[in-house]
Amino acid sequence: MSRPRTTAILFVDGYNIIGAWSDLQATRDRQGLDVAREQLIEVLTNYGSFRGYDTRIVFDAHLKHSPSHQEKITHQVCVHYTNFGQTADSYIEIACAKFSRSIEKYQKRLIVATSDRAQQMTVVGYGAEWMSASRLAHDVSNSQKGLRDQRKTEKKVSRSSVFRGLDATAQKRLAAWRMGLPS
Repeated sequence: MSRPRTTAILFVDGYNIIGAWSDLQATRDRQGLDVAREQLIEVLTNYGSFRGYDTRIVFDAHLKHSPSHQEKITHQVCVHYTNFGQTADSYIEIACAKFSRSIEKYQKRLIVATSDRAQQMTVVGYGAEWMSASRLAHDVSNSQKGLRDQRKTEKKVSRSSVFRGLDATAQKRLAAWRMGLPS
């Protein structure tokens, strides 16, 4: 099976989004940062898949003296944890600078999701598109609705195609049974 073509690369400042979305704030406050982080990763995995984005979620080392590393969630979603002392902002800015000098900029869009005003100005200066945390939340919500609608349509199509595949006698019996009539 061939890999789906991505239309854009989406960088997400993970802790910035957790701090901006009220549901993730509540999760963080009740259940801890790890749970909020996992919830964000799950939401963005579905969103990125639906939109066809190559999604890169970036988290600061967050007081941990550990080297940077990344976790591949799917072929389109990767989570990056920065080096101790490096911010997600600087990681994303470096990636934007590299992207601005690469041939890839002619083939894909680069989107950065954060509500950090200083980072917004910097990444736009490198030619990236900026998406606020609230706009990302709205787009995620619309994508979830679109996915639900798509699944409903697929279910209807599969049910009706099974029904149409039956002979006329079986269709009549099934229709009568559905209405509670004797067949």
